Amino acid sequence: MSHPHLPEAGKRLPVTTYRLQLNADFTCADAVGVLDYLTRLGVTDIYLSPILQAAPGSTHGYDVVDHRHIWREIGGREAFEELARQAHKRGLGVIVDVVPNHMAVPTPVWHCRAMWSVLKRGPESEYANWFDVEVNEPILMPILGSRIGQVLSAGELELVQIVVPTEPERGKQWVLRYFDHVFPVAEGTESLPLEVLVERQHYRLAHWKVASEELNYRRFFDVGTLAGIRVELPEVFEATHALLLEEFRNGYIDGFRVDHPDGLADPRGYFRALSKATGGAWIVAEKILEADEQMPSDWPVCGTTGYDTAWRLNALNVKQSAALSLGAVMTEVTGDSPSKYADLVRQAKEQIIDTSLAAEVHRLGNIIWNICLQDFRLRDHTFRGLIECLRTLIVEMDRYRAYVVPSEPASSLARAVVEGAARRARKQIPEDLSDTMDVIVALVLGDEIGSAGNYESQAQRDEVIIRFQQVCGAVMAKGVEDTAFYRWTHLLSLTEVGSDPQKFGISVDEIHRHGAYISEQWPATMTCGSTHDAKRSEDVRARLNTLASFPEKWAQLVEDMRAQTAEYRPRDLDGRSEYIIWQTLVGTWSDRGPIGFERLKEYLLKAAREQKTWTSWTSPDTAREGRLVEFAERVLADPQIGKLVAGWRKETSGATSVAILATKALQLTMPGVADLYQGSEVVGTNLVDPDNRRPVDFAGLSRSLRRLEEGASPETLDEQKLDVVRKILALRAKFPQVFVSASSAYWALPVSTSHALAFARGIEKAQVVVIAARNFAKKDNWDSHTVGIPKGEWVSIFSGSRCAGGVRSLAEVLGESAVEILVGTEMDVVS
Repeated sequence: MSHPHLPEAGKRLPVTTYRLQLNADFTCADAVGVLDYLTRLGVTDIYLSPILQAAPGSTHGYDVVDHRHIWREIGGREAFEELARQAHKRGLGVIVDVVPNHMAVPTPVWHCRAMWSVLKRGPESEYANWFDVEVNEPILMPILGSRIGQVLSAGELELVQIVVPTEPERGKQWVLRYFDHVFPVAEGTESLPLEVLVERQHYRLAHWKVASEELNYRRFFDVGTLAGIRVELPEVFEATHALLLEEFRNGYIDGFRVDHPDGLADPRGYFRALSKATGGAWIVAEKILEADEQMPSDWPVCGTTGYDTAWRLNALNVKQSAALSLGAVMTEVTGDSPSKYADLVRQAKEQIIDTSLAAEVHRLGNIIWNICLQDFRLRDHTFRGLIECLRTLIVEMDRYRAYVVPSEPASSLARAVVEGAARRARKQIPEDLSDTMDVIVALVLGDEIGSAGNYESQAQRDEVIIRFQQVCGAVMAKGVEDTAFYRWTHLLSLTEVGSDPQKFGISVDEIHRHGAYISEQWPATMTCGSTHDAKRSEDVRARLNTLASFPEKWAQLVEDMRAQTAEYRPRDLDGRSEYIIWQTLVGTWSDRGPIGFERLKEYLLKAAREQKTWTSWTSPDTAREGRLVEFAERVLADPQIGKLVAGWRKETSGATSVAILATKALQLTMPGVADLYQGSEVVGTNLVDPDNRRPVDFAGLSRSLRRLEEGASPETLDEQKLDVVRKILALRAKFPQVFVSASSAYWALPVSTSHALAFARGIEKAQVVVIAARNFAKKDNWDSHTVGIPKGEWVSIFSGSRCAGGVRSLAEVLGESAVEILVGTEMDVVS
């Protein structure tokens, strides 16, 4: 019997993927140029960012405008197919990122044929059912710099005739032009007075500030230029996936990564459709799992994109006993208390609900209110009471969604999630709203309430179930990851996608439980370290984790740096922003020195605006931002700061090397398909996007790899990491079944110290042994600690040295290394 979460027989199963970010500066032709390097590195599959036609100037491809074409800026269909041919010629598979949740609303809108048609023709458009909009309402287009009356009075809105570039066959068309924005004009309205004409369109032009309260289409989170589409409708699924599936059937694509499925109306239904259309291809979902959450087992996918493993491997290198010490430093600099994280998250989610996602919450609230108004037994529940209960319930949801499906009884897990949130929410609302909360809970769980099934609002009740889950996911993403994570500075390495900063480190036993679980349940899931979505690269996180190994020295360093900069530190410098500077400085200061000022500046401005406390994207305090940036520039230029950081780096260099090398080795040997983000085979300093999409020096990487291939010893930490990666990838490529298969197992091995861990991988018996150091400050007492290695003869993939199984000292096995990987001598060992 085949495993339910493996590709069907005959479908490709990747072993090691390598993520490439395609855009106008790195095209399909450029990707062809790095295939030989990737093959030498040991990669088995290239993993491409979205390839469908994106909006003008896109740097990432997630803003799709036309599903009928492959992105012209990366070379179009011919170039993509040539990339696939060249990859397959070298034995490399091709994995493609799919964006089913949304399309771009570009400037001008004509670049998105579907949206242009809907705005022009309304319900008569062939794309009328594509977008998740309020029916019978003009679609809100909040792009005006001032209110509509002021725009008209100023003569800023013009009626002109042009040839629309995407519809040249129609000749000249009447359009409304507002600076760079161009909108279609409904046929028959072009001769009306301008004010009347504007009112008669299938869209409503409005001041940009109106969006947060009145937007009437679902977005990707709170991004107004990314409009949700309805792939739950078969005709929309087929139209938006036709080209990708054609390329799959023609052999150019081998598998898919699916972006943000939690935004969809029916994630399970979507994956069933995609799996059926591909005959059971390798598909992974970008699913963010909370600490105790498991992937829905009824999704026909091979697993997640790896955030669940990434945060655990990161937390494994955080010394739990340092929580109080580092908390004291945070309090000293920022005033935040380590015990107040839950309050901070609640406040952030409330702020998001009341501001950038207010339209979505009110849209959902209106549906619930209408249900109550139409039901004799529910009509006494007021709109205010319903909104207060709904708002509080969403805030108390502890995960993206509960996976309730209309017309199906809620699962016991879904019920526990929603009812648990309701219990917490009841503590926040007046007692007399308790029965109103009952109504909300019953509706989002699909339970009967009100007139005992004798109602005419079933479609609305189904919509409540769907929209509640979509809104919960958006609030989690924007409230926690994109707000609270920028406010919480206890240890920045823990504020990462999929992480819970309250889990200040985890035990070896916890990582073993995770390894055994995914080996059994999700053997072909993805594991990752760095990603295009990460707030910091795996190596920046590893450097930051050393703060927990040297908490007293870190406290002293912060005190010294603050004293050194006191004279030029702005009086209104926000404590959180200041502490982000100090951590970012040591997290990104590599052997090449600090990151450049422009990179630090852009990161700090993004971090400050995402905090949404004293500045934001919608209301930037540019004067205060300027003082923050000037302070950061002076910090970088201060030679005494350089000396202080140099001292810290000297003190922590051993721990940093161990954390970087061991974490990467563990990620590459845990169960699942191992992914490398472009350039992460050497030590990186990437920060949040767009910083992590900077060009990669593939020529330099190839030269370094060649040097190692020719037998040179690694001289730098970059080369040490590259050497670890290439040797493990060679092992994975030679023995894929040991790492990614239904029969591959994971066994924890006994180690006598908490500063190391060990496990074995293999089929029926241990064939590969992994031993790694962790929470490392200095090598002492290695001689007095042991690891239990399974019986047999073993050989190191790094040194070629041999040893027998049994209880061995860590000094003997690890020596001066961060990690050791042993292979049974009965296997044809990779040299």
